[in-house]
Amino acid sequence: MRDLVPTLDRVRTADGRLLRVECSGDPCGRPVFLLHGMPGSRVGPRPRSMFLYQRGTLLISYDRPGYGGSDRRPGRRVVDVAEDVTAVADALGLDRFAVVGRSGGAPHALACAAVLPDRVTRAAALVTLAPRDAEGLDWFAGMAASNIDEFRTAFTDPDRFVARLIPRSAAIRSDPARLLEELREDLTDDDRSIVSDNGIRSMLMRNYQEALRTSPYGWIDDALALTGTWGFDPAEIRVPVLLWHGAKDAFSPASHSSWLADRIPRSTSIVEPSAAHFGALRALPNVLSWLLADTALPQTPPL
Repeated sequence: MRDLVPTLDRVRTADGRLLRVECSGDPCGRPVFLLHGMPGSRVGPRPRSMFLYQRGTLLISYDRPGYGGSDRRPGRRVVDVAEDVTAVADALGLDRFAVVGRSGGAPHALACAAVLPDRVTRAAALVTLAPRDAEGLDWFAGMAASNIDEFRTAFTDPDRFVARLIPRSAAIRSDPARLLEELREDLTDDDRSIVSDNGIRSMLMRNYQEALRTSPYGWIDDALALTGTWGFDPAEIRVPVLLWHGAKDAFSPASHSSWLADRIPRSTSIVEPSAAHFGALRALPNVLSWLLADTALPQTPPL
């Protein structure tokens, strides 16, 4: 049986940066990295620790560079996440692990699957975007006007994007409910129901506030990375991948997952007809079960 993981909340990378880490669930459980959304942090929504413990799961989250308690990495690409995940896994003594990302974290989960095939057992991408240069995909089709404006500005005029996002981040940091209010017009009834749940809403508020606590640059660098060159080809992924999407998602349209499903050889695609963007929170427990289906710990022999 695997040993208890070390207790730590900070990891230093090879280039000297500090990453803020949080583990929950069973310290001896099967490890899964949960890569947060945009903006987001290590304290973002996830199943309760007791749920994870009962299912023998160790859930590992960390703040991507520039968010929360993690040092910034200017100019980072999506693929660079693999170096940070490797640093955290090594610090925890983990050889093999699964990885799941939601929203802005989903392409980062795919990056880990692509470049760490000897360590990643399975990967899941929930409500993911496809690469900005995805051939044959109308990248903005079905996307809410607010997201079109944000991503298009990040791609075509990054200086203007940064100048706009700095004061917006400051406002959300002081009043994290403001972000959900900004999104409300584009939320479906199903999404409104999910984010109105007191427990989920509390997690989201804490998540946004921690994400932007030290600076806006995690959010800025995420957007620039997602609209830039990712640094890997999804078609090169060889580990099993689950792509989950809500058909009514207007923030990252389901066509992005469909494009990826056509290119990732060992992918399974689920599109929930009535779900939208925040439906991924409801899907996460079942996704964790899928991620761990092939990674059960060996049974302890009877005495």
